[in-house]
Amino acid sequence: MGQVPPTHLRRRVLRALLAALLTAAVVAPLAGAARPGIPAPPPAALPALSPSTLHSVYAANRANARAAARMAATHSAPHRSATDRALAAPSRHLLAFDGRGAGQVTEVLGDLVQARHIAVLVPGSDTSLDTYARFHRTAASLYADLTHRAAGTPVAVVAWLGYETPATVGTTVTTTTRADEAAPRLRAFVRHLRAAAPAASHVSLLCHSYGSVVCGRAAPGLAADDLALIGSPGTGADSAAALHTRARVWAARGSEDWIAHVPHVRAALLGTTVGFGTDPVSAAFGARVFDAAGADHSGYFTPGSASLANLARITLDEPSEVTRA
Repeated sequence: MGQVPPTHLRRRVLRALLAALLTAAVVAPLAGAARPGIPAPPPAALPALSPSTLHSVYAANRANARAAARMAATHSAPHRSATDRALAAPSRHLLAFDGRGAGQVTEVLGDLVQARHIAVLVPGSDTSLDTYARFHRTAASLYADLTHRAAGTPVAVVAWLGYETPATVGTTVTTTTRADEAAPRLRAFVRHLRAAAPAASHVSLLCHSYGSVVCGRAAPGLAADDLALIGSPGTGADSAAALHTRARVWAARGSEDWIAHVPHVRAALLGTTVGFGTDPVSAAFGARVFDAAGADHSGYFTPGSASLANLARITLDEPSEVTRA
């Protein structure tokens, strides 16, 4: 079979993206209409984040989660109520909680006040309060690996669900719209996080899937030391240099990750920009590409995996120990 000319290939890609957008435009509203909103109180009023206010912040958010659990139970939403109730447990450390709509929560694993190395996890599509347990397991897996490696050095992992993630099947997942909304929140959060942590703490952002688009849009002015893009469809930037960040930029994709088949294009379509541009693991992008072995799209934090080991090394500021692809 002859090689398809680049112009024909581009037309095929754009047609495929257009078809996906039109399908999502029909499917997404129907899916949303079938699911009524679950009531919850507005977020708690919180003091400015600092070492002295941290426990007050945790307590206020737990109380808010308890109230949300009661409201969800009254609304006959047992799954949401159980999630809220679990987050209200005394052992949970919530920097933020909002039980309204799809929900948002930011949780700390470890002692933030003492932590010398902090990882902030930024999730991708289909992450909400209703799927938060899965995201928490990801954070817990990294925290367990870090504490094993750190030899007594205080570490913390922050699960940041601080934005409304797009659905995997939907119009927003192919554009930077949600990422553009989330980016200033992420920048502000990292700035506030540093106010509560030791001054010399090393902060790494580990950004998965659509979360890497969020990190890419937030990168200019982001107070991070390392930025790791995993299972990324692209960042909206043509290169690591175009992210305009002082952080070291890393990227990885496992050999079993379906995201490899997403076209790395960016084009104007129906009044918006569709696609995220250059592949972050390509030589053209210029990131430090590390080994993720056979990870699939959900497998980057699997205990014992090459990808988890390398993410821990990045978090612990051990760049020479990171195994390269």
